[in-house]
This record gives sequence, structure tokens and C-alpha cells, in this order.
Amino acid sequence: MDSRLMEDKPIFIQIAEQLEASILDGSIIEGERVPSTNEFAKHYQINPATAAKGINQLVDEDILFKKRGVGMFVAEGAKDKILAKRKNAFYQDFVVPLKKEAKKLGINLEELQAYIQRGIYDED
Repeated sequence: MDSRLMEDKPIFIQIAEQLEASILDGSIIEGERVPSTNEFAKHYQINPATAAKGINQLVDEDILFKKRGVGMFVAEGAKDKILAKRKNAFYQDFVVPLKKEAKKLGINLEELQAYIQRGIYDED
């Protein structure tokens, strides 16, 4: 768990994103138990209901599942679901606006591909 939360984003979303990141990087694997709402609440000194909201969001997306009396666990296929969700968000947040701006500037597909290729190989 990260030790700090950002102030510019709802806490429950940050908790859900932290769990997703841990699943993606393999630090929490499918079938493994995730921290409880009380563990999150104690760690971040937040209301357990806030932590529960983030965890329940992932339950609703079939990324986590509950074992009654035991806790929350990572569902089978969770990593693939998170990847699909994030790829879709990447498309909506970056590719769609890129295409719109390219169209406004009269940049055709070949030019756009060349820009992307150049960006991949340019060093920052």
C-alpha cells in the first residue's frame, strides 16, 4: 500500500486504483486475499466505509470477490479485465483527443504515424 493519498482525487478511487496497480504488477495475484476495509482504514486513517466503497467498486467489476467470513480476494481473470479497462481508458483519454486534434490540423494518418514513431524513438 502506498503511504500517502492524493488530495485531488476521491480516496475510494485511489484505493481501487492501488489494488488494480498491485494486481497488474503482480504484487497481488489471482486468488490472493486483499487488505480488508479495516486494514485500509487503519493504514490511511480513514472511515472504513470509504475504503469499502473502493473495494466494492472492484467487486462490481468482477475484479474482486468476497469469501464470507474470510475476506476479499482477487478474481480469476482480474488482470485481463483491468488491462482491458485501462486500454479502453487510454483510447478514450488519449487517442480520441489525438485524432480530433490531428484532424483539425490537417494531419493525415501517415503523418500521425510518423509522429508517433518519432516519439517512440526520441529521447526525452
